[in-house]
Amino acid sequence: MSVANKLERDIIPNENGVSITTECVVNSYNEWDLLEEVVVGRIEGASNPPRHIGLLGCIPEDLYNLLLFAGGYRIPRRWAIEPAQKELDEFIHILESEGVKVRRPSITDYHRKFSTPNWSSRGFCGACPRDCFLVIGNEIIEAPMSWRSRYFERHAYYSLFKEYFEQGAKWTSAPKPPLLDSLYDKKYTIPKKEEPIRYVINESEVVFDAADFVRCGRDIFVTKSNVTNDAGINWVRRHLGEQFQVHIIETKSKQPMHIDTTFVPLGPGKVMINPKYIDVDRLPSILKSWDVLVAPEPAIITGGYLNGNASLCSTWLSMNVLLLDEERVICEKSQEPTIRALKDWGFKPIPCNFMSYNIFGGAFHCATLDIRRRGTLQSYF
Repeated sequence: MSVANKLERDIIPNENGVSITTECVVNSYNEWDLLEEVVVGRIEGASNPPRHIGLLGCIPEDLYNLLLFAGGYRIPRRWAIEPAQKELDEFIHILESEGVKVRRPSITDYHRKFSTPNWSSRGFCGACPRDCFLVIGNEIIEAPMSWRSRYFERHAYYSLFKEYFEQGAKWTSAPKPPLLDSLYDKKYTIPKKEEPIRYVINESEVVFDAADFVRCGRDIFVTKSNVTNDAGINWVRRHLGEQFQVHIIETKSKQPMHIDTTFVPLGPGKVMINPKYIDVDRLPSILKSWDVLVAPEPAIITGGYLNGNASLCSTWLSMNVLLLDEERVICEKSQEPTIRALKDWGFKPIPCNFMSYNIFGGAFHCATLDIRRRGTLQSYF
């Protein structure tokens, strides 16, 4: 049988040295097949990332300026970590009650200083495994990320991925970039409304965040961004080979970072798009046969840690949902416009409070990494 009509299988020795055929525990080709196992991030040991020009292309300018004073310091436990941890526990409870096996990375102290031969930094956090890793079939691909503060973030997942590797998973790391000063535009400023987009990184190194990619079987969609350059996109395209097609989604965002608040596949033939960032007429022609669902304006929620000024993310995190299958979808409880839209589109929303988690860089899609979905490699176009 071909890969297209079965789960990935591997032959591994059992404890007696006898070779047995087993289904690989890692198996995920899209964003909507039945979710059976997932990695959920952690916020213990979180630290504010040190201020560096590479961040300015991705976060609000007010927060970037705040990092001049707060960068490199631990994120306050009482005001930030404890409320977010309470929501994270609720999210994990929902996943497990819906039949999903939840795995976790190791607890890590991201405040510790580290260095390479060329620079030194402190870390950030382990809240968003989706940023760091791309799962295609039975392969886990480690992304060569452009934020220096996230250079060693992958180490928190090493023991877990070693376990998956021993059970038959492929485990690949893209070339580790040196992240030299020459990669970044030191004179970068956020483009004004009337200005064309420009990027804080150039093409001198191969860099990408895995969260700039979404999977639809044999077709992968990606946005070029301030953490993903053309060299990174080309590396993924060549690595995956002719079995997959990689399509670029153009964005009108002035600070593009991660596709999952811009272009969100919801199932075969359905994609939710951000009307602020996407020109429907400029979507790849392959999507003409799909239903393009326009996301409603997000509800603006105030309050919380520093009244929301500490959030790294767009208000369009309302789109950052996690599909458990082609009907069930976990979404932000306070985003009533999104919940209504999902119901109108035929989905079964599962509301969950997660606003306090946003300051760590994401919502439900960002905070997870699909390990196993009950599906096979197919073309949906």
